Amino acid sequence: MTATVSHLGIRYATAARFEAPVAVPYQPGAALGRAGAMAPQVPGMLEMALGLDVADTSEDCLFLNVFAPEGATNLPVLVWVHGGAYQNGAGSIQWYDGSNLARRGAVVVTINYRLGALGYLGDGNWGLLDQICALEWVQRHIAQFGGDAGNVTIFGESAGGSSVTTLMGAPGADGLFHRAWAMSPSFNQVRDRESAARWLSVTLEAAGVSSLDELRAMPVADLLAAQAKVAAMPAAHYDMFSPTVGGVGLPVDARERAAANPVPFCVGTNHDENLLFLAFDPNLAAATTEQWVAFTERELGVRAAEARAVYESHRPGATPLQLIAAVQTDHTFRLPAQQFCAARHAAGAPSWMYWFTWASPAFGGLLGSAHALDIPFAFDNIHSPGTEMLLGDGAERQGIATRFADEITGFALNGEIGRAHV
Repeated sequence: MTATVSHLGIRYATAARFEAPVAVPYQPGAALGRAGAMAPQVPGMLEMALGLDVADTSEDCLFLNVFAPEGATNLPVLVWVHGGAYQNGAGSIQWYDGSNLARRGAVVVTINYRLGALGYLGDGNWGLLDQICALEWVQRHIAQFGGDAGNVTIFGESAGGSSVTTLMGAPGADGLFHRAWAMSPSFNQVRDRESAARWLSVTLEAAGVSSLDELRAMPVADLLAAQAKVAAMPAAHYDMFSPTVGGVGLPVDARERAAANPVPFCVGTNHDENLLFLAFDPNLAAATTEQWVAFTERELGVRAAEARAVYESHRPGATPLQLIAAVQTDHTFRLPAQQFCAARHAAGAPSWMYWFTWASPAFGGLLGSAHALDIPFAFDNIHSPGTEMLLGDGAERQGIATRFADEITGFALNGEIGRAHV
């Protein structure tokens, strides 16, 4: 087995609150030897399940980690942008350990970026600027770790997948990467300036202040408390803190730029994405046929009966909860991905789509092929702490992990799907 070297806790930038990041040049030996601090956050369900320690958070959080084979020279580079609804997560979570991808002949970089109000308040887009700054660091320094700065693939899941497509539309990221892979991207979270301004006002009110300067001076714990209030409010696209088209670093035509971006692009969605969010909801766990009918009447209008028949015929034996989740999955993840690829096809931009359908036996099969379930397979980390709780321990898992991780590293090498072993 190929030996790998991990370089943990490399500072790539510093940043004052609500300001653009300032790059920090790399000095050999400057890595902390442990993960750097994570962005301040209130952990989400998945992060808590993975044991994320909120004690290790700081506004001084712009760190990255590099995983490389021993003796690496001029290898393709994979840069991971973590998910977490733009409010949670870190590049150092154990599921994202890049060692097993690196063993396949790649240099893997995982990054932190600012989250929540500190990263995406109003139209500031500071978290996006952090991601661009990290990619600039890769261009300047990755050769020192055996990576090829001329062959960089960005990949990410959920908000990380959305970040990938957002970077495809950001002029500041042009030329910083050469391929892109988005897993379950939350396209609908990317918002316009009107939505950003509305959520800024809501956040100021929740914090009991009237200006950005007052928020700038507020203790981080108080700011997170206000953020948590806002995050608990109903929102169709959960876009209270997310990238803003027309904001800093992201032009109004960012979606069109992303669709026309000529880099090879692959996007995938999971069969049962929204079961992760609905399966443990006490109001839906035992959903009835009447609730399924009422849901479709409300969401699908005059064609509700027709839609129910189609969903029920394609998912025979599905429970009302599973059917409701299927509609939400299509609306939130699958349809936006298809529409984005259709726009790329029209622009002549090389694109591939896939569907991840393996269903977990955990919790009696309650999760199906839920959101985030594919991450340990993508990294070939199915034995990482916390995975068995979500994946079970079936023998078939390793074959799926091998194939998935091979395809990602093969794409990084060749810019095509289906040439993993070439």
